[in-house]
Amino acid sequence: MAQSIKPTPTEIHPMLALWLPILLSAVFVFILSGVIHMALPWHKGDLKAVPDEAKVRDALRPFNIPPGDYMTPMCGDGNYNSPEFKAKLDAGPNAIMTVLPNGQGSMGATFVQWFAFLLVVGICTAYVAVHALPVDATGRAIFRLVGTVSFLAYAAAQWPQSIWMRKSWCTTIKHTIDGLLYALVTGGTFAWLWPE
Repeated sequence: MAQSIKPTPTEIHPMLALWLPILLSAVFVFILSGVIHMALPWHKGDLKAVPDEAKVRDALRPFNIPPGDYMTPMCGDGNYNSPEFKAKLDAGPNAIMTVLPNGQGSMGATFVQWFAFLLVVGICTAYVAVHALPVDATGRAIFRLVGTVSFLAYAAAQWPQSIWMRKSWCTTIKHTIDGLLYALVTGGTFAWLWPE
């Protein structure tokens, strides 16, 4: 009687063979992003202080605004062409703002969320690569596909923030360049560690 041979985990699903490039690309991008944001002055001017910050903070404090995303003026009825709403826009100030909780936030939780995001990008990129690349793909083909997919994941979502939320285009371009660097690292890691 012939003995059945159990398939290896990578034969069950080829994504399992990509666990190392997924994990290491996340680690490498995590380190690179730390260097870009903490050691270099590249993002130093992304946010600006409001004029007379102390007075603005004192004026807002009594409202005890809960953490969240806000817009002022807000057009509750959806009639953006009403004379009343246009008058509010003309009078200003017009703002989209995110209110954070009081106190010193934990960077640990932020780092964990960022690393989890990097893993998700790696997993999604690996999923596309496994289904789009032939078994005998060259390093160049792997680098090109993985780099392109991960670039879209890291950078494409930045642009709607400037288009719709009026975030500074300069900041968006800088984040897009960051995304390109992350994509190059991710593509290189996958090309280097792609299973034979």
